[in-house]
Amino acid sequence: MFSHRRRKAAALTALALSAVAVTTGPAGAATPGTTAPQAAAPQAAAAPALDWHDCTHKGALPGQQCATLPVPLDYGDPTGRQLRVAVTRLRSDRPQARRGTLLVIPGGPGGSGVQKLTSTGPALAREMAGAYDLVSLDPRGVGGSSTASCGLAEEDRHLVTLRSWPGADGDIAQNVARSRRIAEACAEHGGPELRSFTTANEVRDIDRLRQALGERKLSVWGTSYGTYVGAVYAQRYPQHTDRVVLDSSGDPDPTRVARGWLANMAAGADDRFPDFAAWAADPARDAEGLRLAAHPEDVRPLFLEAAAKLDREPRQSDVPGVPLTGNRLRQALQTTLYGNDFAPLARLLLAAQDPAAEPVLPPDVSGPLPDTGAAAVLGAICNDVSWPADVAAYERAVAADRTAHPLTAGMPANITPCSFWKDRPEQQPTRITPDGPSNVLMVQNLRDPATPYAGALKMREAFGSRARLVSVDAGGHGSYLGNGNACGDRTVTRFLTTGQRPRQDTYCGS
Repeated sequence: MFSHRRRKAAALTALALSAVAVTTGPAGAATPGTTAPQAAAPQAAAAPALDWHDCTHKGALPGQQCATLPVPLDYGDPTGRQLRVAVTRLRSDRPQARRGTLLVIPGGPGGSGVQKLTSTGPALAREMAGAYDLVSLDPRGVGGSSTASCGLAEEDRHLVTLRSWPGADGDIAQNVARSRRIAEACAEHGGPELRSFTTANEVRDIDRLRQALGERKLSVWGTSYGTYVGAVYAQRYPQHTDRVVLDSSGDPDPTRVARGWLANMAAGADDRFPDFAAWAADPARDAEGLRLAAHPEDVRPLFLEAAAKLDREPRQSDVPGVPLTGNRLRQALQTTLYGNDFAPLARLLLAAQDPAAEPVLPPDVSGPLPDTGAAAVLGAICNDVSWPADVAAYERAVAADRTAHPLTAGMPANITPCSFWKDRPEQQPTRITPDGPSNVLMVQNLRDPATPYAGALKMREAFGSRARLVSVDAGGHGSYLGNGNACGDRTVTRFLTTGQRPRQDTYCGS
């Protein structure tokens, strides 16, 4: 776990990565001495023109347009069966200032690009000042795109069961049984659609969208899992990337991919929790009735004790048939740490301690995901790379992780349905390398609970001289236009609109 002082030191030490970087010109200029890019997959026939129309989804923005992009189910058979990918755009309102298209890549896996552009479009459009048409897509399996179903029982589709939280004593027998059951159901019901939900296919779909838009290059803003998708796109199609922003990156180790991201969440929760503790012990909470402790250092043991008591004695919640358990409290913590609204978690903790109160569950722990949503997440994380299946090894890993990181109680190290997945990966994950144009800007919060800073340093190291890193002294998941850090926002906006990028890695204070 990084302390605040050590994280700041690490951010400053990371500047040394730039000492070996070549000096580059404008973003997109080739880096001397790079090798040829990886060969792209066989391409389908030229993408058809998109039939744009006004979006009709809830909350659609004025001027937001939607269309459907046909993509091959299997790029090895590009003229065979086609799937649909929902795409959306906000056109530049200053044609004279327009310089290209900026693709917004959602996170997840399972995030909707249509919804992402709907929520961030107004702020992003203001920052870009007409420099781009803003475009996004729903990846396969998500939203308006072609979906698949695993036919999972409702109890297997709660976030707190899809994520393998161990039993109260660390036992994983139920996790093993559920993981086998889910994997078998997905193999039986998912079909070729589910098998096609991979990062490699999302990247191919993005390049097909580029062709349909008539663009020679795309600029990119990817967030969370979207940073991995953006990095793979930049590696496989370097000639088609303009300016690439990767916001909240994970370790791109091709031998682990999502398994590594999950494991890193244990340290991420430790990095972020002190922000919640400081908020919860602030005297300002007295007026709100939400102060949990007199001192920040008292909040962590309070939380751990409350979770342990709920392990032994679950409480009936405001949702019939869905009790507040220790693991639901832990999952609520993990989700809360993504943002800065700590009040609902404080209320939940206070209610858990009050025998007369009825705890109100946050939406993320109160009900099941749709079956198609669960399938989209599972397909993306299980199809990319093989996961180990040694149950005894998971038992040992969970026991060690529970001791080292009690806030997450061993979940990040636990077994998942991917360990019993029936289909082997069709290809090896892409390795991110320094070979390619030096046109990548990474922006990263120091206290990110989902993609912790230590993992982002691995992405920075993989890109070498192709990238610069902006380390932001902030907590939460998602940096650009997400945490109010003017320095970080200004650096990203300047890069996207002018091509000016820091000559070396840089640090943005709070």
